[in-house]
Amino acid sequence: MEFWKYAFDMNWINADILRKAVRTGNNPSGEITPEQYHEITSISYV
Repeated sequence: MEFWKYAFDMNWINADILRKAVRTGNNPSGEITPEQYHEITSISYV
């Protein structure tokens, strides 16, 4: 998760791009959880 937080903080990626890295039923190979997404972006993952 540290990489994704750093990339988001440095504006290398935005919240829309980070959503693609979230582990869900449709994306089982995602690298972060919905809770981590919220922790990084302060936006709830719905």
